[in-house]
Amino acid sequence: MNGKTFGIAALAIGAALAFAAPASAEKMTMKIDLTGAAEVPPNDSPAKGTADVTYDTTSKMLTWKTTYSGLTGPATMAHFHGPAEAGKNAAVVIPFKDASSGASGSATLTDAQAADLMAGKLYINVHTAKNPGGEIRGQVKK
Repeated sequence: MNGKTFGIAALAIGAALAFAAPASAEKMTMKIDLTGAAEVPPNDSPAKGTADVTYDTTSKMLTWKTTYSGLTGPATMAHFHGPAEAGKNAAVVIPFKDASSGASGSATLTDAQAADLMAGKLYINVHTAKNPGGEIRGQVKK
């Protein structure tokens, strides 16, 4: 192979690598409704909320922002629980540093947590003094 042929081959390989598709990286965005009816057992809280959740499958970074109103009192805790399907309870897996409405946060998931997220087995729970087991809840679904 002469120098000119080698240079053209190297250029072709470089171009192919530059335009290759990324390895199935995905950024997922989910909107979760939080209600008392989703709690286990359900409650009659008039509170409503939403959580905007984003998950990057490459970095395994989960980010969230929660907003809610109408709670029976200030939120005492909020966190992700799992693994559990809707209608079942599970342990806390990712605590929120700030439980107030409008709070945001992020966490890098373990492989097991990432698998639970992808399977719809994580939920967000917001607790109050009147509802220590949770006042509003929402299942995280793709």
